[in-house]
Amino acid sequence: MPNILVLSAAMMMERKPMPLKMLLTFAFSSLRQRAFMNRTVGEILWGYDDPLISLVNKYLPGTFPIKGKFGLFAELNNSNSGLFTVYTGIKNFSRVHLVDRWNGLSKVNYWHSDQCNMINGTSGQMWAPFMTPESPLEFYSPEACRSMKLIYEEAGVFEGIPTFRFKAPNTLFANGSVYPPNEGFCPCLESGIQNVSTCRFNAPLFLSHPHFYNADPALAEAVLGLHPSEKEHSLFLDIHPVTGIPMNCSVKLQLSLYIKAVQGIGQTRKIAPVVMPLVWFEERGAMEGEPLQKFYLQLVLLPKVLHFAQYVLLALGGLLLLVPVVYQIRSQERCYLFWSRDKKGSRDKEAMQAYSESLMAAAPKGTVLQEARL
Repeated sequence: MPNILVLSAAMMMERKPMPLKMLLTFAFSSLRQRAFMNRTVGEILWGYDDPLISLVNKYLPGTFPIKGKFGLFAELNNSNSGLFTVYTGIKNFSRVHLVDRWNGLSKVNYWHSDQCNMINGTSGQMWAPFMTPESPLEFYSPEACRSMKLIYEEAGVFEGIPTFRFKAPNTLFANGSVYPPNEGFCPCLESGIQNVSTCRFNAPLFLSHPHFYNADPALAEAVLGLHPSEKEHSLFLDIHPVTGIPMNCSVKLQLSLYIKAVQGIGQTRKIAPVVMPLVWFEERGAMEGEPLQKFYLQLVLLPKVLHFAQYVLLALGGLLLLVPVVYQIRSQERCYLFWSRDKKGSRDKEAMQAYSESLMAAAPKGTVLQEARL
């Protein structure tokens, strides 16, 4: 494992006078500090006691930002990501969840342009509801010391819940020559890695996707065992578009150290220039269990039932309106038939009476007519 303290100190001393470099070399030798070391994963991540830190803090107090144990995530252990002040959306619903300030700051001062220093988007926990594929998905990451903007990839389904998948664009960690808006994050090396030294004690640390995915191929080729893969190393968030709530997310990032030989510091004399991966990590989460069941019932299943119920109710309403209309039509038909039959009967009686009168007129006087009964 690269000795981050030794190699970082060597890089920071690169432009210093030679006597100071020789003094640092002597200090490293006295404390038995080498360019590479053996440490457990727990020590590398969460910190270990280093004699170099103890020596500097003892004789030069206040000159070193680290006071206790040194580790890549020592400051993040059992801690939060800072205080976010966000909009409630009461006055402007479109700004709900957007970050107004982080730790009291409306912008940071790590970078070299106003655009790169802006705190944009949300805190990464929720976004505004009623999203569309054109909706921006932006959040501020204290770990990356910057805002990140993801782009829409495709619509999908997570456990029966419709989602929009947003992924990191190819330009997220591109250098300024490939993507000019990122010029403010420079000085840069190859494209695909972001220099985060200004927010990491000026140590030559770089942030990227794992295995240098979406980065210059030369970076992965310089280190054995790296195999960039979109499936294994991409960054994505699956968001329920109606509520803006993340259903499933996977944020994968890699931290690397730029090392090389520094003239005057003996511990680095055999090191070739390379961006050496230190660790890559994944922050993954998904809604599950009872919250997932309630979410599906109330925001997916129930709206579907109500959607179909409106057509059922519409059909029933139409049927109820149709019944009296049919009844009225049938009633009018019965009245017409009765009137028709009554009129026909009247005509028959009139014909019979006329026939009888004709017989009476034709018969001689004194003739007795017999009544015939059917």
